[in-house]
Amino acid sequence: MARIFITGSADGLGHLAAKALIAQGHQLVLHARNEQRGKEALQKLPNAETVLTGDLSIPEETKKLAASVNALGRFDVVIHNAGVYQSNSQEIFTVNVLAPYILTCAIHKPKRLIYLGSGMHLHGHVKPGDFKTGIGHLNYSDSKLMVLMLCKSVARHWPDVFSNTVDPGWVPTKMGGRGAPGDLQKGVETQVWLAVSEDDNATLSGGYFYHRKQTRYNPEADDTVAQDRLLAFCQQISGVAFK
Repeated sequence: MARIFITGSADGLGHLAAKALIAQGHQLVLHARNEQRGKEALQKLPNAETVLTGDLSIPEETKKLAASVNALGRFDVVIHNAGVYQSNSQEIFTVNVLAPYILTCAIHKPKRLIYLGSGMHLHGHVKPGDFKTGIGHLNYSDSKLMVLMLCKSVARHWPDVFSNTVDPGWVPTKMGGRGAPGDLQKGVETQVWLAVSEDDNATLSGGYFYHRKQTRYNPEADDTVAQDRLLAFCQQISGVAFK
């Protein structure tokens, strides 16, 4: 049985992944943005261990969330599922990139880390001036490229952790919209599989997965100089060091 923490698990993909993992007998700690959503999450998944709250658009709340996770002891798996799509550049960066960075650094190192990516990262770019004068006009695609860079940085620096990114596809969630054409179940299954499977294809690091298979990704994510610039920038603005 694995002990797993999933951000953004009050609804959408995070909720469905938590539901599937609980059904398999694993121990789940949920996360919601505020207490009301936390209560609703526990009502929907009463067999979860507990729910923690914290607004990931506020870095200080993200740090407190990490401390709350650590107060519960060690986890085998952390799934960085939470994200925003239609928002301003600052909030997109703070929720999609900075929050998983802070939680990655501050939570006791698990055995596996899973980051939620997006096929839209293929259209993202990390520009030469990024991380020097601020985030600039960052969009969702850029943020998901940075998430993959973070994942690959972790894989490079922490060889004892399986760190991978999942592209769930354009699926019919609140974020994706009811008309999204993707297979919601397959998007969830890949998270669950990477979290607990002992399959050789799941026990590796630095991968970008779509429907349980590694697939093509933006080669900019492999730029180790840009990866290190991203880590340094996140450390500078959050005060949390990657070790």
